[in-house]
Amino acid sequence: MRFDEILTNDEVLDGLWDMHFDECTPIQEQTIPAVLEGNDLLACAQTGTGKTAAYLLPVINRLADGGFPSDAVNCVVMAPTRELAQQIDRQLQGFAYFMPVSSIAIYGGTDGFTYDQQRKGLKSGADVVIATPGRLLAHLSMGYVDLSKVSFFILDEADRMLDMGFYDDIMQIYSHLPKNVQVLMFSATMPPKIQQMANKILKNPVEIKIAVSKPAEKIKQSVYVCYEPQKLPILKRIFETNPPRRVIIFSSSKLKVKNLARELRKFRYKIAEMHSDLDQTQRDNVMLDFKSGKTHVIVATDILARGIDIDDIEMVINFDVPREAEDYVHRIGRTARANREGEAVTFVSPDEMFRLRKIERLLEKEIPREEVPAEFGEAPVSTGGESRRKDRGRKKVNEGKGRGRKDRGDRRNHRGRGRKRSGGQSAVSSSKASSRTSDADSTK
Repeated sequence: MRFDEILTNDEVLDGLWDMHFDECTPIQEQTIPAVLEGNDLLACAQTGTGKTAAYLLPVINRLADGGFPSDAVNCVVMAPTRELAQQIDRQLQGFAYFMPVSSIAIYGGTDGFTYDQQRKGLKSGADVVIATPGRLLAHLSMGYVDLSKVSFFILDEADRMLDMGFYDDIMQIYSHLPKNVQVLMFSATMPPKIQQMANKILKNPVEIKIAVSKPAEKIKQSVYVCYEPQKLPILKRIFETNPPRRVIIFSSSKLKVKNLARELRKFRYKIAEMHSDLDQTQRDNVMLDFKSGKTHVIVATDILARGIDIDDIEMVINFDVPREAEDYVHRIGRTARANREGEAVTFVSPDEMFRLRKIERLLEKEIPREEVPAEFGEAPVSTGGESRRKDRGRKKVNEGKGRGRKDRGDRRNHRGRGRKRSGGQSAVSSSKASSRTSDADSTK
């Protein structure tokens, strides 16, 4: 389906035309009409399916049609990290290029000047506020933020925000919103805690689920079944065999990230860390150094698993198995992008085997096992096929208990009008700048 079949505002369509967006993705095709009709929404879709546009486009389409206050916050988008908040803000600015719709990104780790810019934007009433929960709550506590006229409340990567402990913050922010606010929840996974939150804040929602895509075929996946102390020696051996150039290593906590990075630096590897303890300037520098080749390896928490586009990643290493099977797909999806080849290696301790089995059920295949080098000591028995047979046996036993295995043309001719009216663009941009704060500042 094409965007001009479901969106109605010409200025929104002009922006999409100039960005070469013609065809909807499946999540956009299902979500946009539901949002335009005013429904609450619970959508499950992984990163890379176009879900940001799925909620931004119908919201700015409705804002452009008018009927919303010009001096109030009309939409609040919550994001788990400052990087994602910034990315959403950039996308919105592209979509709304021809429109007098203002936005501001609110996130922590900034200096006093940026904080003041955020405060001014919130007080003047930017149309769309994109924020991390902690920093928006900090502004709310100061008493100058009015969310009583918000029409749209959007939770992006809701599961990640709950994993990061933002449940209470989100519910506190929600308490400042009007009762009739339209709530849109997007999540890559649908654990029970997401369903519980949905039951509290959604009103007769439309539910949409887009199946998790399988990893790209050009990713060479492999697994080392090993004891926890063997993981670091195996990692060093991999780097000795193939010196790292563009590698991301995922670990389960920021403490483990720090310890692993410290150990690898002893071997003169060009290592950087990425976790929530870094301020914004440090994070930006890490990404710049990695993209320029000054850094060869980033050791990271799942802060890099979603929503951040980094090209040319040669290898992804899961030092720890991710908690959710879908997160495995997000992590290794950092490599083999744009039809390139890539490699994904996962270290699995005996305590993590159940997580590996969940991943293999999601992938509907067994990931090839690699042998642990003999000099690193005896390794656990790799029970790949045996484990799968045991799982099937457990399934048969559990069926009686109700605990079975889970289901798995051209744009219209007048579009050229958008490019001809450069004077109109300047007038719109000038009007936007003079009537609204449109800061590009975006919270932790």
